[in-house]
Amino acid sequence: MKSVEKCSQSQSADKSLAGTLMSTLTNIKFDGSRTILEMTNLAARLKTMRMEVNENFLVTFILNSLPSEYGPFHMNYNTLKDKWNVHELQSMLIQEEARLKKPIIHSANLMGHKEVGKKPGKKNGKGNHGQLKVKQSSAPIHKKG
Repeated sequence: MKSVEKCSQSQSADKSLAGTLMSTLTNIKFDGSRTILEMTNLAARLKTMRMEVNENFLVTFILNSLPSEYGPFHMNYNTLKDKWNVHELQSMLIQEEARLKKPIIHSANLMGHKEVGKKPGKKNGKGNHGQLKVKQSSAPIHKKG
């Protein structure tokens, strides 16, 4: 009788652990390329419990865990005919991570009129307002890591 109880408790613990692992796998949020390794390890642990996670599902879980700044990357993947395996996805995400960490340079144009030939005491009226001057300023914007 004790052997049946131990077996039942063991199966119950395995089911509970499998549920926890599956929940973690489906709800994990991407935090750099090490997240892929963590998700792959979770899938391997589930496989030992006879709950194999198909590689296509794992790729989908990884893509769904990506934050919004990876939106263009995700959209690009969806337009491709080929499907990537986990290693290809990891390689591409490492490149995308590096691209996203580069500083973004924004530029702003300041425009104004240079008064040409303005006579003292005369107010601006209709007609020639002078040359248009454009100043350009660029400054790198660094994202918080």
